[in-house]
Amino acid sequence: MKFSKTMKASGLALALGLSATLAGCGSSDKSAEKDKKIELAYVEWDTEVASTNVIAQVLKDEGFKVKTTSLDNAVMWEAVANDKADAMVAGWLPNTHGTQLAKYKDKVVDLGENLKGAKIGLAVPEYMDVNSIEDLKDQAKKEITGIEPGAGIMSATEKALKDYPNLKDWKLKTASSGAMTVALGQAIKKKEDIVITGWSPHWMFQKYDLKYLEDPKGDFGGDEMIHTFASKELKKKSPEAYKILDKFNWTKEDMEKVMLDVNNGASPEDAAKTWIKDNKDKVAEWTK
Repeated sequence: MKFSKTMKASGLALALGLSATLAGCGSSDKSAEKDKKIELAYVEWDTEVASTNVIAQVLKDEGFKVKTTSLDNAVMWEAVANDKADAMVAGWLPNTHGTQLAKYKDKVVDLGENLKGAKIGLAVPEYMDVNSIEDLKDQAKKEITGIEPGAGIMSATEKALKDYPNLKDWKLKTASSGAMTVALGQAIKKKEDIVITGWSPHWMFQKYDLKYLEDPKGDFGGDEMIHTFASKELKKKSPEAYKILDKFNWTKEDMEKVMLDVNNGASPEDAAKTWIKDNKDKVAEWTK
């Protein structure tokens, strides 16, 4: 069978058109697949382990491939600002991460608070006969048990050591947040004095009877709020994930429930799944 020039031309055009269509579909599929990949950065604090695992699981349930990356506090902010990570739900404001926000505010998108009523300060067991930072004299061998260097609460504590005359000879001990809670548990078991750099939400306030010391000089500020921050590229890259992150909002009690489950032996992933199962209505508000 012979083809005319017109038929050959038509066939060629059809073939080229089909190839272009298939190529376009392949490109679209790859783009869609890329849009479904989300990386969340977080700092290895119990609060942020809880919130990051919950929002990560919610995104997974919506079809996203989620990678969570634990980073140093300063590096977490840098990663989101430089689009190395898509978002984080761990911005404590106005005090704890105030320095980082000032540095990166033009390179990140503030999606607003995801939790109200957070707090930082010096905390002690209820059985200690002190109620204010000014009451401290020689308790706990004049040592405050802290967490990782560079954390906002550590900077606030260093300022307090200078501002309060009664803390002139006191020292701030650096450690991990995990080591701090271990030391707290050991001290309470023996009913010994201990002064810690505390923050809430945290499971330790559900497990132990603790109190914040009054801070007349205001070095630790008032109530904190935890904000969600996204990279400048996320809204364009994945508007659906952006919307879910923007709507993410819960309470101290919600977060402490997840943290306490983890402290009692559940994996962060399983604790997150349990909370999501028990709070379907709240999660539906984030994903609708």
